[in-house]
Amino acid sequence: MSRTIFCTYLERDAEGQDFQLYPGELGKRIFNEISKEAWALWQTRQTMLINEKKLSMMNPEHRKLLEQAMVDFLFEKKDVHIEGYTPPEK
Repeated sequence: MSRTIFCTYLERDAEGQDFQLYPGELGKRIFNEISKEAWALWQTRQTMLINEKKLSMMNPEHRKLLEQAMVDFLFEKKDVHIEGYTPPEK
């Protein structure tokens, strides 16, 4: 059974996550406020960011940088700057 939440990112009701995808308090916030659709948008950006900046998830500094980018993207609506990437025209 799917659950509906008010998605902070999309600013509308949308399908919520099936389970908490991220640990801790931030994970709870994401579970309660970020829809599957918004999370998928973030995952695309995250992959681009990891590849572009050659981030290693074994490096605590890289994980911290990625987490900050995630918070900025999902909750502050700041776009993630990726070198050489031009978003498609809306």
